[in-house]
Amino acid sequence: MLTRRTFLTAATASLAAPFAPRRAWAISTLTLGDLRIDTLSDGNLMLPGDFIFAGLPQDELQPIVAKYGLSTDQLTPPCNVTLLRDGTNTVLFDVGAGPDFQASAGKLSEAMGALGLSVHEVTHVLFTHAHPDHLWGLLDDFDEPVFPNAEHMIGQAEFDYWTDADTVTSIGEARTTFAVGAARRLDVIADSVRLLADGEEPLPGIAARLTPGHTPGHLAFEIAGSTPVMVLGDCIGNHHVAFERPDWLTGSDQDKGLAAETRVALLDRLVAENFVVTGFHLPGGGIGRAERDGAAYRFVEDV
Repeated sequence: MLTRRTFLTAATASLAAPFAPRRAWAISTLTLGDLRIDTLSDGNLMLPGDFIFAGLPQDELQPIVAKYGLSTDQLTPPCNVTLLRDGTNTVLFDVGAGPDFQASAGKLSEAMGALGLSVHEVTHVLFTHAHPDHLWGLLDDFDEPVFPNAEHMIGQAEFDYWTDADTVTSIGEARTTFAVGAARRLDVIADSVRLLADGEEPLPGIAARLTPGHTPGHLAFEIAGSTPVMVLGDCIGNHHVAFERPDWLTGSDQDKGLAAETRVALLDRLVAENFVVTGFHLPGGGIGRAERDGAAYRFVEDV
């Protein structure tokens, strides 16, 4: 097993604009036998601190904020799209935000270009959930799938929730655009998408694990092997509060209580079974492990 982190640079400028900024990509690579797993940067989000921290006990929160050097005003979590290649299949877990969510995100095509990977090479797309930063990169400017040769898969419960006409009126005003955007994109692939149940294998050696709370049908994906890997999505959505106090009810989750139950149980399993994880919003490319830290946990980058 080998983990390496390289920094690749993809030009965002044309030849006509040689002094435009260039973007440096942190690509973390994990090799497990015949499997190669990369995390590709889709950029980062720009979030108000209250999106995570609202309602948390401030006297207990402040030491965590100080420990991790966080701002309570604004958070800029990275977005790491996981890519798996086994010599036959080229699998993306989520597709990033695309151009319509936040200007700081939606950079997956640049990261793929830095690796010399074409959209036509992707054979499968597995969605953890249908939030904008994970799903909205599904379609191109003509509302056609960006990955034309890929089979798309998502959890049955997740698909049912976002395509339910009642969701847009029940989800809450702050997330209305999430619902509209998800429904529009999922409608394009509705006739061809494969819907997954908890425990089902979308591909040999990959199992879908229902990890609800952040969204109703959120899936993580367990990759079997001598060193098991868990693609987390957002069921563990940051490296600070989610690890230090997984039992806290945080504002980014739709069902806060259920999300906390999921985090507590999952972290216990990840440590007990010595999983490597890839986390969509975890730092340093998102590859690492969960370790116990007294009564809490910590994220350790790399493996």
